[in-house]
Amino acid sequence: MLSLGPLVRGDRSVDAGQVTQTTELPGTPGQDEQPLPARRRPRIHRAWWVAAVTFVTIVGAAGFASLPGLLIDPLHEEFGWSRGLIGFAVSVNLALYGLTAPFAAALMDRFGIRKVVACALTVIAVGAGLTVFMTEAWQLVLCWGVLVGLGSGSMALAFAATVTNRWFVERRGLVTGILTAGGASGQLVFLPALSWVVEYHHWRPAAVTVAVVAFAVVPFVWLLLRDHPADVGLSAYGAEGPPAPKPAPQRGAARRAITALLSAARTGPFWLLAGTFAICGASTNGLVKTHFVPAAHDHGMPVTAAAGLLAVIGIFDIVGTVASGWFTDRFDARRLLAVYYALRGLSLMFLPMLLSDSVHPPMLFFIVFYGLDWVATVPPTIALCREHYGEDSAIVFGWVLAAHQVGAGVIAFVGGVARDTFGSYDMVWYSAGALCAVAALMALVIRREREEVPRIA
Repeated sequence: MLSLGPLVRGDRSVDAGQVTQTTELPGTPGQDEQPLPARRRPRIHRAWWVAAVTFVTIVGAAGFASLPGLLIDPLHEEFGWSRGLIGFAVSVNLALYGLTAPFAAALMDRFGIRKVVACALTVIAVGAGLTVFMTEAWQLVLCWGVLVGLGSGSMALAFAATVTNRWFVERRGLVTGILTAGGASGQLVFLPALSWVVEYHHWRPAAVTVAVVAFAVVPFVWLLLRDHPADVGLSAYGAEGPPAPKPAPQRGAARRAITALLSAARTGPFWLLAGTFAICGASTNGLVKTHFVPAAHDHGMPVTAAAGLLAVIGIFDIVGTVASGWFTDRFDARRLLAVYYALRGLSLMFLPMLLSDSVHPPMLFFIVFYGLDWVATVPPTIALCREHYGEDSAIVFGWVLAAHQVGAGVIAFVGGVARDTFGSYDMVWYSAGALCAVAALMALVIRREREEVPRIA
């Protein structure tokens, strides 16, 4: 039987010879025995389990992001709404997705990650479920634009950034890449399934599917997600020293979000990060995710085939994002961003020449190439926010993400209007490619961490 060592020791000195007698309880080891090592901690740090729960949550919530591009043509055919009008509802969704993120990050500091995420998933489910009853365009804007936009904003990348900042000191870039890839993994799961449902069972069952999945994730989050390492008596992964106490809840979430914005807005790196990320959103969520399926359908490609290509983008997005997180731990994040944006812009310039009624090798090359680059910009952007803004980095990244989604919202609307006006998306693809070239140059201008960041008067 294992022993914990001597429990009672008594010393008694005798005048003659200073004889010392030691009394030990039965079953205790003698003095010659080596002490047993301290009890080992679990081989897998709890932070990795929290990251796994976060990943699954992001995957489960990804259905809402997979659906808008599949709804444009069905809603246009059923209700006669213009693509520009439908694109406006998507724009509201994307804009609120971004504008909610910084406040959600502050709310997570105030009320905890678990409560905020569970409420956000419920709002997404309600908004998606109510769309099946809509008959007017304003109802689309309210349900899918406002409700799903607010809920998804609280499930945005700021969620991943908050979890990473709290639970990890080492491997932050890698974990950020893995969690960011959760959205792509969800796209891989949901896009083919939802496109099949839309094709053969109409769009309403697809909306119900999104609502049901969002509801199903809520108990998973509530039971398994933990807010802080101190909740389980641990330090963050890679942290030195004893476990740090859990910070007191910070009141005034809205005030803190605004204060962080005003402070960051006085620095040059914030505007460069926000500008590059706005172009990132315009060239991904706003353009490709929203308009690729209808654009391919314009060239005669079946909706299921086009949605399948987007799903393949999701496969390589996972590889690219995880690899980008690994690169971010080892290389200059500014140079990584410059390379990513330059390659993305180049690929978009070629896309109009590749669209056709079938899937051919050059198109597959574009899908693989673009997929590797899709969300690769996120880990270095989060890393730069962390370097420049410290404890407020998650909130500042929330504002940078707001710029991302505003850019996405603008292009989602402009893309629909351009299609209604010119009869094709060609001009939008070329414009997005040019913007990516601008973003590559902007990334190189961001100052390094050790350089003093000038304040803008």
